[in-house]
Amino acid sequence: MPKQISRRRFLNRITAQTAAAGMFLPALAGRGYAQPKISANDRITLGFIGVGGMGTGQLRDLVHHPEIQILACCDVYEPHRLRAKERVDETYGNTDCDVYKDYRELLARDDIDSVLIATPDHWHTLIATAACQAGKDVYCQKPLTLCIDEGKELVKTVRRYGTVFQVGSQQRSSSNFRFACELVLNGRIGKLQTVTAFLPDGYTCGWDPDTAPPEGLDWDFYLGPAPKVPFNNHRFLGTFRWFYDYSGGQFTDWGAHHLDIAQWGMGTQYSGPLSAEGTGVRPVDGLYETFTDFNVTYEYPNGVRLIATTPERGTKFEGTDGWIQVWRGGIDAEPKDLLRETLGTSDIHLFESPGHEQNWIDCMRSRERPLCDVEIGHRSISVAHLGNIAMRLGRKVHWDPVKEEFIGDEEANRWLMRPYRKPWAL
Repeated sequence: MPKQISRRRFLNRITAQTAAAGMFLPALAGRGYAQPKISANDRITLGFIGVGGMGTGQLRDLVHHPEIQILACCDVYEPHRLRAKERVDETYGNTDCDVYKDYRELLARDDIDSVLIATPDHWHTLIATAACQAGKDVYCQKPLTLCIDEGKELVKTVRRYGTVFQVGSQQRSSSNFRFACELVLNGRIGKLQTVTAFLPDGYTCGWDPDTAPPEGLDWDFYLGPAPKVPFNNHRFLGTFRWFYDYSGGQFTDWGAHHLDIAQWGMGTQYSGPLSAEGTGVRPVDGLYETFTDFNVTYEYPNGVRLIATTPERGTKFEGTDGWIQVWRGGIDAEPKDLLRETLGTSDIHLFESPGHEQNWIDCMRSRERPLCDVEIGHRSISVAHLGNIAMRLGRKVHWDPVKEEFIGDEEANRWLMRPYRKPWAL
């Protein structure tokens, strides 16, 4: 007996097939794709891939969402996936939430419409690519990629399969960040000159010994495409971010947020800088590798300088007639009257999000591109990757934001991709 698929997945397949055949789709304007809407009472089925810290937080929100039905959870660490199942089953009053160690088994299910990916960063692109190929819509936590070429390929894949793809740079859905960027884009601080993204300091640790993995953890699967190394507690859970095999330190972790707002306010969210140079301080002892302190300067085609540094907070825009600084929970400006500005009908108005997850849900129904679409997420994290590359090379690098490659710099271009451990391949 053939498997039944949801009406929504049927529509997805029809649209993908139509696009692949080169047929015209009406109303392909604005930010999104044109596609028939599903009925408002058709719940979107969702699978979670990665249910540690970030995944658990979003699961707590979405398990109560009236438009969402969570069918499965996946994690290579058994305590995580069992904890997630317990929460879902308790909320729904049943035992129907399935659990998996291998994300490919979850993606093979025809009854799952969408996935939320909250794994360590080095897994994001592989899993997101497979999800697109399986016909799922995707919410992927930031930072979107581990290296720039991963993002270039992922954008192509998302477009090829017509995936509704939201990147978890949720500051775009906060009113204070949107308002700050609107003021800048509408010239309220005069001609923009300098933008500063303030990122937290990094971390250090000692030389803790390698040990056996904890019970219930598939360590080889956790490493996946990264080099095979013995288990060490510092490489696991939240502290994976301080190793280049799995992440890019604070520069990508918080850079994915504040550099994203900088790009938004500069109007360069589909482009990037012309150069990057800077210095950083690495740990002199212990296991961690990523920069603990840094100062990187980028030059943009319009003459604006973007500086990424520590510590402070948020993103600051400075122009010829004033400045605006915005952070989580706050906004300040000089002159203060800027904070009481009202935008007119002829001014630039950025999209007013109903909430980052809700925006994704709405777009899965309308087939529009979400507020932080894959290409935006890729371009924003590329800025962070460029800064890390410049610091690790110890020199200025020149970037072509159209071709997305370094100009006349073979050494730097080798940093655009990283080798995958077999059998994993993109």
